[in-house]
Amino acid sequence: MNTQEKIKEIVTSHPVVLFMKGTAQFPQCGFSGNAINILRACGADNLFTVNVFDDEGIRQGIKQYANWPTIPQLYINGEFIGGSDIMTEMFESGELQKLVKS
Repeated sequence: MNTQEKIKEIVTSHPVVLFMKGTAQFPQCGFSGNAINILRACGADNLFTVNVFDDEGIRQGIKQYANWPTIPQLYINGEFIGGSDIMTEMFESGELQKLVKS
């Protein structure tokens, strides 16, 4: 299985997936920490996280997968949502909470 197939399997196997730097318990950048805090505030109990530092292939491959240059990246129901800034905007508008609950 190549990296793109592996990423597709991850994002389609879990309802809420966050590719991040570090773990939910120990985020290793401010943007990843912000993303985790937002998802917790949305009540994302079924959150699946991928630490991009654990796999260099995924760390590079995820940027190509969504054609998005930065990490963290959020996927809900297999669909790319965005990074930390987009998550913040969607959270403030109430849109992200609806997506997470769906």
